[in-house]
Amino acid sequence: MLKKAKEELPEETVERTRFEIPKIKGYIEGNKTIISNFMQISDFLHREPSLVLKFLQKELATPAIIEGGRLILGRKINSKAIDEKIDQFVKNFVICKECKKPDTKLFKEGRILLLKCMACGAKHPIRV
Repeated sequence: MLKKAKEELPEETVERTRFEIPKIKGYIEGNKTIISNFMQISDFLHREPSLVLKFLQKELATPAIIEGGRLILGRKINSKAIDEKIDQFVKNFVICKECKKPDTKLFKEGRILLLKCMACGAKHPIRV
């Protein structure tokens, strides 16, 4: 029966995750890039907007401010580059290194920022 069950399995299994990062919605106005759904993205990731802002400023090498729930970047940047940086942020600051689940919290222990997984209990230091 086990052999028969294995033979009947499909070649590819479709993996659906409950954690799909929303894509940015924004536009370019003059020489600035405005992301209109920045607060929704940071809320979805369960991270402080200031932490996401700091990461994006560092990675995109541009000044930025949060104004009225929108993020205003100081230069023209295409949406693909911003989406890639948000994916990198999620990999570094949200996803557990052990079980690969997004159920994590950030907290400080002394001077070290730690990522603690609420699913498996693992702790990992984070470099800011």
